[in-house]
Amino acid sequence: MMRHRGFLSPGFSSRLHLVVDLLWLFGALALSLWGRMVPSLFTFFAVGFGLVFVWLFGSVVLRYYDSAADRALLDDWALLSLLSLCCTVFLLILDSLMKDESAFPHVLPFILIYWPVSLLACTLIRRVVVKREAPIDEVLIIGIGPMGRITGEDLQKRGRRHVVGFLYFKDESVTDSLQGNVLGQVLDLETVLQKVAVGEVYISGNALRHGQEMQEAIKVCERFGLPFALPAYSFRLDRARPIAAKVLADGYIHYISISMKPVQMAFKRVCDIAGSFLALLVLSPLLLLVALLVKLTSRGPIFFKQVRVGVHGKKFNMLKFRSMVVDAEALKASLAHMNEQTGPVFKMKNDPRVTAIGRFIRRYSIDELPQLINVLRGDMSIVGPRPPVLPEVAQYESWQRRRLSVRPGLTCLWQVSGRNQISFEEWMFLDMQYIDHWSLKNDINLILKTIPVVLTGKGAS
Repeated sequence: MMRHRGFLSPGFSSRLHLVVDLLWLFGALALSLWGRMVPSLFTFFAVGFGLVFVWLFGSVVLRYYDSAADRALLDDWALLSLLSLCCTVFLLILDSLMKDESAFPHVLPFILIYWPVSLLACTLIRRVVVKREAPIDEVLIIGIGPMGRITGEDLQKRGRRHVVGFLYFKDESVTDSLQGNVLGQVLDLETVLQKVAVGEVYISGNALRHGQEMQEAIKVCERFGLPFALPAYSFRLDRARPIAAKVLADGYIHYISISMKPVQMAFKRVCDIAGSFLALLVLSPLLLLVALLVKLTSRGPIFFKQVRVGVHGKKFNMLKFRSMVVDAEALKASLAHMNEQTGPVFKMKNDPRVTAIGRFIRRYSIDELPQLINVLRGDMSIVGPRPPVLPEVAQYESWQRRRLSVRPGLTCLWQVSGRNQISFEEWMFLDMQYIDHWSLKNDINLILKTIPVVLTGKGAS
């Protein structure tokens, strides 16, 4: 079930759950002070943010917010109780270090308030919201035989995945009993993936009958960087059971084309959430000033919303401060012959569509700052390949689509390697290099390298 997602399951319910949990930490902390000595605001928020750190760290280790829809109620209770215990231990340690025991924190009132209310909210609200949420992931099923049909019905029943369609093997016949769209044969897989956003491919075939076609499908998925799943059982089992049953919960073994580093990926998402929130908070005066300048110096909206292609081809609206005239997209076709970048990307140093204030904010990447909202929402990450526009993706070669196998970001190797001064081919190879050698350490290095590049405006246009 795409376990590589890490810290948060996709969808609104997981983000809402995280925000409510963190706010309730502060709420329970405040209620625990009822009738007691009130500490300074600094002490209160210092302890509160300490609790937040403990909660987030424990959530990463326990993967509390990942795939919540597939967990049993007792499992949720156990994880929630363990996280509450971690917070209690943290408060006990603080309590033992404080000289004035009558002041703060008050461990027993906190846990008596926080734990039961959290269990109640988890049972009556959170699990109900998760089950009612619309499917998040799009999957494609190869095979319309009994295994393919059962797989489709099972995924729909689980509620978190939407089957966009089926492809059939050459020895299979399409019937009216199939509940879903038939998009073509296995041979059409590459064409279908270029047109349809798919998060994972289920290859529901028989290795003895469909071995060659399954192998070709695997090659296409690897070339596109798409996760895929293969049947776990090639033989009928009467008594034997797999040792790690949870790994094969849906009867498939899942494969991904990127390095499996779940703990680092989880920390990356935590850093994205915390970093984007703090950056928006700190930079709010600058954001308000730029918004005012954009509005006063040219006609049109403050923000420019553009449809970009995210992870596995999923579309989202990327935000930027508007740096061009209102009809910039309409004028693009007339300037195509002046493109200074190779490949499907359009880049022009002295673009006549750019406004006066737009030229300044583009040079120092200030126009990109609203994308911190995209990072907070989960559309983007702080570090990752830049999200392309739809016309560019339509012209990608199949190997270049692998750059869509990770969440797009604000900065990557391209930004620190010359930006518009390097060719499109070099740009693509740099993104592949990032994907193949990804680590949290490399992300930190890229952020540190990006800062001087942004401050000097090197390579920007």
